[in-house]
Amino acid sequence: MRQGPTPLLWTIFSAGGTLAAFLYPVHLFLTGLAFPLDWLQPPSHEFALRLLSHPLVRLYFFALISLPLFHWAHRFRYTLYDGLGLKHLTVPIVVFTYGSALVGSLAAAYLLWRLP
Repeated sequence: MRQGPTPLLWTIFSAGGTLAAFLYPVHLFLTGLAFPLDWLQPPSHEFALRLLSHPLVRLYFFALISLPLFHWAHRFRYTLYDGLGLKHLTVPIVVFTYGSALVGSLAAAYLLWRLP
């Protein structure tokens, strides 16, 4: 019985959703409330650049960007299939959704790689 990439896509979907559920609220709280309202002192520009120069921090931000993109792609794919009844457009939908997630992930990787 051949399954294809389906188990891998469901694994990435799950990882992206879990990562987004646990980590995005923290980032939104810090950058959207705590720093602008002076509840916490924001890091200096020099410290942030120094922190982003570490490979593990870059890998963290890559995962924080790319995995939720693939989560979106998988969720949107099945929304188009089941919600709008576009199951007959399987190939264009797969190319659009996962292609968009792949382009976004490659852009994130490129920009994170190019940081000083």
